[in-house]
Amino acid sequence: MDRRDVLRAVAALPLLRAALPAQAFAQAYPVRNITMIVPFPAGGQADLAARPVAQALERILGKSVIVDNRAGGAGGSVGNAAAARAEPDGYTLLMALSSLAVLPEADRLFDRPVAYEMSQFMPIARVLADPTLLAVPTSAPWKTAQEFVADAKKRPGQITYGSSGPYGTLHVAMEMFANSADIKLLHVPFRGAGPALTALLSGTVQAIAAAPGTLKPQVDDGKLRVLGNCGAQRIASFPDVPTFQELGYKDVEMYIWAGLFAQSALPAPIASRLREAMAQVMTSPDVLKTFDASGSLVAYQDAPDFAKFVATDSARLIAAVKKIGRVE
Repeated sequence: MDRRDVLRAVAALPLLRAALPAQAFAQAYPVRNITMIVPFPAGGQADLAARPVAQALERILGKSVIVDNRAGGAGGSVGNAAAARAEPDGYTLLMALSSLAVLPEADRLFDRPVAYEMSQFMPIARVLADPTLLAVPTSAPWKTAQEFVADAKKRPGQITYGSSGPYGTLHVAMEMFANSADIKLLHVPFRGAGPALTALLSGTVQAIAAAPGTLKPQVDDGKLRVLGNCGAQRIASFPDVPTFQELGYKDVEMYIWAGLFAQSALPAPIASRLREAMAQVMTSPDVLKTFDASGSLVAYQDAPDFAKFVATDSARLIAAVKKIGRVE
């Protein structure tokens, strides 16, 4: 075969793929490595969820699953948008957080071009679903959430807190609490939960709202203290920490979930293969052990239930974002 024959054969591949049923390609899936985009730096909830899942998927699918931290800031919007634009062939996945549906609404709030739409994504499986927790350094003067609120009322806008970016999960959780407690805090955005946590530990900021798995190692080391739980119930990893609803802040309920998504145009046979693989991943003893050790228990949901959960949770979070309003 000469060079012209090779070029003609390569040019014909897209036509051949279009002519054959998707089932034929899905049966061979995957034939190359898979990229799992994490739209934040290492050290946050999305990264904590992605790495054990990626390792387990590699064993099940027989190809490398490469975790790609797209830490472009904007609360995860950059990485989310990159995943939305990717070819819907099963080779670019997204481990997203609950802010996924919030960020397009924030773009509209600012009259900015919308980076992506939720309609571009297909839920594959929910991995984790933890309440956000309010944490401060152990050197801080506040021993309880009530003391934190009392001090914040005396010094409006002077207590700083870090987040993963404007309208990201950590920002929305903290503002939800501030609104309910009628206090004003100073928001300091970072490129992800990992950098925000580093800033808290170094004294750059004074508080953070984050997932249990992100905070537990620092609490166990005596570096951080947890004051409140944004969930409706106390959790096993922090059983002595009261919920904000217990403390009288009835409107405070916020969860930081992590879930796997693909593009909405993904062929159904490939989506089914990924769902089957994730069902195996989420019962893997290694994965369960890793999450249990981190303080984040598995909260697996298959695609249909996950899609319903996302719709309900997103509606509540979008309403919270509209209440927060524009922040510069």
